[in-house]
Amino acid sequence: MHTTHIRDTHESLGARFTDFGGWDMPLQYEGVLSEHAAVREAAGAFDVSHLGRFSVAGPGATALIRQQLCNDIATVDPGRAQYTMALNDQGGVEDDIIVWRFDEELYWVLPNGANVDEILQRFRSAASPTVTIGTPRDHTVLIAVQGPTALDAIEEVIGMRPGRFRVARGTFQGEDLWVGGTGYTGERGAEIAVTHDVGVALWQALMGAGVVPCGLGARDTLRLEMGYPLWGQDLDETTTPLEAGLGWVVNWDHEFVGRDALVRQREEGIHRKLIGFTTAGRRPPRHGYAVRSDQGTGVVSSGNISPVLGHGIGMAYIDSAADITGLEVDIRGTWTAAEVVKPPFLKK
Repeated sequence: MHTTHIRDTHESLGARFTDFGGWDMPLQYEGVLSEHAAVREAAGAFDVSHLGRFSVAGPGATALIRQQLCNDIATVDPGRAQYTMALNDQGGVEDDIIVWRFDEELYWVLPNGANVDEILQRFRSAASPTVTIGTPRDHTVLIAVQGPTALDAIEEVIGMRPGRFRVARGTFQGEDLWVGGTGYTGERGAEIAVTHDVGVALWQALMGAGVVPCGLGARDTLRLEMGYPLWGQDLDETTTPLEAGLGWVVNWDHEFVGRDALVRQREEGIHRKLIGFTTAGRRPPRHGYAVRSDQGTGVVSSGNISPVLGHGIGMAYIDSAADITGLEVDIRGTWTAAEVVKPPFLKK
């Protein structure tokens, strides 16, 4: 199992660890609820070094990314980031991905940690001889800083205040630094990569600026409140962006892997869809629970109790493209009424 380069620092703070995509990563420190609140109310930091990141550079880099991913990176200027997806020939989501564009032909591609090897190999197989693909994950730590006061802390520590979906390069204590105004919580902030040599120093400097250490348990409840999909639950190889309600991620004006299948589905119509729902009370609707409605049946893809709202929230796939009425969730043997809502569940 892989370990983050700053694991000892997390252990000294009392972190509990768990397996995330083959990496031994902090699940929580003081507790998921307190860490969730820290991000919603002030600022929290997550070690997300398990996430994939590889560089794509040189003549042809832009063409390669355009061909491999369904959004169009050519519509994004240098200094910006883009949310996109790698699809298979059937239009299924092999991974959802963030791309950081630093220059005309210089990018970082950030897949999910569980999929990085497959996505990296996919790019290597399709790359022309003029394109160089590097693996900065091998020598960097990646820290996400999120929350209403996150940008103040980031500016104090690294002297930069990244805008939303803006990217930049710099230095920290004489070592290279890469930063993107991206995240997975719905709050302002950034994801910061630095070399292993200064990873501990960056983490400690953020703590010194008042940022609370947070584990990946809180990161999951935070993303769910915003209705952000999780690959492997809300997205997978059998699910298309259209079924997931993420058609806005697809730019139809260029050729990419899976485009023909998506065009057919767009013309024929979808036969299932991802919906958001809420339940009353504090019995959590969990991943894998059955759902039923007047229009069809399905299964919960993600669900939990919202720490902020205090009741159940979730997403589920229903075998119907119609408007859903009479929705119920089987919560541990009891069919429980649910209300269909459009995420985000927490309105910012």
